[in-house]
Amino acid sequence: MAKAGSESGTIDFTKPEYYTNRELSWLDFNYRILDEARDKTNPLFERLKFLSITASNLDEFFMVRVASLKDMVHAKYTKVDLAGLTAEQQLSQVQKKCHELIEKQYTTLNRSLIPALKNSGLELVSPENLSEEQADYVDRYFAETVYPVVTPMAMDSSRPFPLVLNKTLNIGALISAKKGGKGDQVTENLLKNGERIIRKMTKEEGDGKEGTMFATVQVPSVLPRLVRLPGKGDGTKAAILLEDVIERNMDKLFSGYNVVSAHPYRITRNADLTIDEDDADDLLQEIQKKLKKRQWGEVIRFEYKEGMDKKLLKLLKREFSVKEEEVYAISGPLDLTFLMKMYGLPGFEAFKDAPYTPQLVPALMHLPEGADLFSAIREKDIFLSHPYETFDPVVNLIRTASEDEDVLAIKMTLYRVSGHSPIVAALARAAEKGKQVMVLVELKARFDEENNIQWAEMLEKAGCHVIYGLVGLKTHSKIALVVRREEDGIRRYVHLATGNYNDSTAKLYTDCGIMTAAPAFGEDATAVFNMLSGYSEPKHWNRLSLAPIWLRGSLYSLIDREIAHAREGEAAHITAKMNALCDRDVIAKLYEASAAGVKIDLIVRGICCLRVGIPGISENITVRSIVGTFLEHARIFRFENGGQTEVYMASADWMPRNLDKRVEIMFPLEDPDSAAAASHILDVQLADTLKAHELKADNSYDKIDKRGKVLMGAQAKLMQEAMEAGKNAPDPVATRVFTPAEKKES
Repeated sequence: MAKAGSESGTIDFTKPEYYTNRELSWLDFNYRILDEARDKTNPLFERLKFLSITASNLDEFFMVRVASLKDMVHAKYTKVDLAGLTAEQQLSQVQKKCHELIEKQYTTLNRSLIPALKNSGLELVSPENLSEEQADYVDRYFAETVYPVVTPMAMDSSRPFPLVLNKTLNIGALISAKKGGKGDQVTENLLKNGERIIRKMTKEEGDGKEGTMFATVQVPSVLPRLVRLPGKGDGTKAAILLEDVIERNMDKLFSGYNVVSAHPYRITRNADLTIDEDDADDLLQEIQKKLKKRQWGEVIRFEYKEGMDKKLLKLLKREFSVKEEEVYAISGPLDLTFLMKMYGLPGFEAFKDAPYTPQLVPALMHLPEGADLFSAIREKDIFLSHPYETFDPVVNLIRTASEDEDVLAIKMTLYRVSGHSPIVAALARAAEKGKQVMVLVELKARFDEENNIQWAEMLEKAGCHVIYGLVGLKTHSKIALVVRREEDGIRRYVHLATGNYNDSTAKLYTDCGIMTAAPAFGEDATAVFNMLSGYSEPKHWNRLSLAPIWLRGSLYSLIDREIAHAREGEAAHITAKMNALCDRDVIAKLYEASAAGVKIDLIVRGICCLRVGIPGISENITVRSIVGTFLEHARIFRFENGGQTEVYMASADWMPRNLDKRVEIMFPLEDPDSAAAASHILDVQLADTLKAHELKADNSYDKIDKRGKVLMGAQAKLMQEAMEAGKNAPDPVATRVFTPAEKKES
């Protein structure tokens, strides 16, 4: 795989200079999101949302990716990545780029968004700018709502430095006894003890602030971060941040003391779970134990608001054992995810995109009288495109199956589901009715572990057969199987998709799927679940390609076929859409195809370690990334195949973890209408001139040059097309898919 023959000899496609480091590529992706926050053609509140997303993304990046690099550095891991960088080199470059990114975040907030918010009629008020009426309101709000909830914590020999939880917002303070106070012996001893501890921690002999001790207050997450205030009489709405409310009233939390200084701070801890599954007797219990330890993970980022007292800052840095490059002085409010709450404020609809309602699925809009969902799927494969089309048919499939007396079994994989999942409720109901229900709940779905544990326990209590996946592998495939008894025998209905069985994210993520009754897919689906539950590997597969067994090889074969067509002068073209591309061997194979003359168009939302424009290597490759209202999540692959085009969809990105360490599924779209629908999505995204960023030879991403081009955003076009298709839809009640039991009642 590393080398390929050519007329000029053997070319090594795996040279480090042909690749981009995956962590730096991810940061470039977050920069693209930040660009949307800076783009003044976007509605103001949409810009707030994009800035909030960059902050949320960065938190996870630190907790997982930066944490992993630090672990490798601690372990003196010297192996280089595909771009030739050691873990130490990666960490250094990542930290430098993170500082630059965060500085750009706050420049965007302070210089652009906050002034624009004020002009739009919403002021984020700082404590020193409160009107008399607002100040009175803030103090009453603190006394009545905040004071009963917060817990001030001082530090002395009997009260060690408290556990500061991951990602919580806190206010650190130095306090001293009030002059002229009672000066009782207890207070005096506490102050002496507290000051002694501070000196020991900061290794100082004194700095003129003798008689001070450290205290901290966690800003309660159970209260709204954004506190609405009375306006100033000019029609402007106003709000203040909860930490500012607390900081203004800190003296009330430490009566008998002066608050010498008080400043917000926040830490991010290593939250990457490392589980030895081979030695785990009970995977469920092992994950539950690891989740508890997450709050104690190593501190990998320390943020504080600019202007913090030097003594307080030194104390905190020393307590959290952070290096200078892990410290971030923030010129504004910490944790910008609060902007998503601001986005939700009522009364500012004019500054947001118009809300979009997922449309009915065309294939289900005009069912004959008496038809149900099963008869529609028997008629032909049904292609689903979310969120342009509603996710309801997927929910209805499981719900209908749970009620249908002819359904014998339901089997499906669950990776991430919503908080009040109707699918999980339907599965539980099916088990209670005596149907065979087998559910694979992936307990190792990052940051959904606790949620999935709760669902797994609930499903087990309902009588479902619940399995937790295969040892050493995450099950990331999205597949559901319904086994039904019909007049002509047993029939299997299958749903295959690129996205999770999550009715909430289906309104935010772009994903595709098919529902089919084709026997070949049914046989393969049965084999998948038998493999997952009983470790039985089938002798052959009809249509599905599974990772980690055959999917990688299937991809190579499809690319090799395009290479052969190109060398024979036939049509050779690969179009592939995915979330991430960072597998070295797949990239090397794409380089080989490009060198052979295959045209390759890639639509990669996030990480892309492939480089374009390398002479003789990647001159036939284009890469674009689309950042829009919805999060691009579908995986669609099209191969020209000498004029006999084939289209595939998958749950897998082209990453080592997906191809080698997860159970993933790739499947062909054999129904011509389904293949055409998926191809259309690719073509629309390749024609995007508004939201697409193109990868350049210097490894930068630039928006498409609009000069002389028709202005078109892919997501907006697909929304418009879905609405056009639904214009002639009959009354929704008339198109509802009734269960057999409901039809009998009616």
